[in-house]
Amino acid sequence: MKAAILHGREDVRVQEIAPPELRPGEVRVNIEAALTCGTDLKVFKRGYHARMIVPPSVFGHEFAGTIGEIGEGLTGWKQGQRVVVANSAPCGSCAYCKADRENLCDDLLFLNGAYAESIVVPARLVQKNMLALAPKTRCADAALTEPLACVVQGWEEVGARLGQNVLIIGSGPIGLMFAVLARHHGCRAALAGRGPRLQTAQKLGADRLIDVGRSGDLVAAVAKEEGREFDVVIEAVGKPETWQAATRLVRKGGKVNFFGGCPAGSTVSLDTNLLHYSNLTLYSSFHHTPRTIRRALELIETGVVRAPDFVDGEAFLDDLPGLFQSMAAGNRAVKTLVRVRSSCS
Repeated sequence: MKAAILHGREDVRVQEIAPPELRPGEVRVNIEAALTCGTDLKVFKRGYHARMIVPPSVFGHEFAGTIGEIGEGLTGWKQGQRVVVANSAPCGSCAYCKADRENLCDDLLFLNGAYAESIVVPARLVQKNMLALAPKTRCADAALTEPLACVVQGWEEVGARLGQNVLIIGSGPIGLMFAVLARHHGCRAALAGRGPRLQTAQKLGADRLIDVGRSGDLVAAVAKEEGREFDVVIEAVGKPETWQAATRLVRKGGKVNFFGGCPAGSTVSLDTNLLHYSNLTLYSSFHHTPRTIRRALELIETGVVRAPDFVDGEAFLDDLPGLFQSMAAGNRAVKTLVRVRSSCS
């Protein structure tokens, strides 16, 4: 079968590999839709991810498809069934899992290999994070489940209430998903970013757009927005300077979610006087849980989140190396649908 293999820093090759044999309890899924992701771009640039992928390895983690083969001893599933699979599953037995913090599991089992004709889903993922799709749910929509589940995790942790003012920093896919959830939960959302994605944010529910512009001075750009205090600020960029700015943009008694992960080794300097005397609450949401995976699919299947709002590019599997080179060079597509077969939908 064809699969994209990460060999190292900015080195992805589409190769013919032997499909792995199924072990008991596993499932082979024929991939119908795979989506590019900012995390995959970071992995491409760095050549690895300490927790998720060590080269040479199959690559990609957002996908949906149909079951092509079922391992020995597995019941409750059938060939041809359409499914979405998360990119990890918790162990269920460590202290964090028992405390309902599965996103912090000491033994998260990660899954890569979405940029391929098929993928073998380990038994633990089949049990905990493989979900059947409703008949009318398209695979391209369902493939958004994993990133949306991370956003749901962050949204629920910060606990924004009906009618509150929310500032979202970042106009990438994650920031845009936060804008959708803010609208869905009756909050007033402002989104700070730059470029054409700001117009996408407006379509998705942001009622105020803040163009950071070429200067990149986020605080100055937001300061021009008179008459609004932000109850919640969500940082969805992943840069130390925007982490620091987020604490300066929230009201007294407000909440900040440092959602965007900064590069390893990064440090930030926060004004302790501001944090203390403004009584700020700080979060740093990570990953997802089986419950937020299910909630994300529910939001997709009820039409709250739709692929056409986020997927604005298409490519074939053979074109993947060039696609990631263009993404690294500044390709501004929100997400790209990678077609591995002509029947992808």
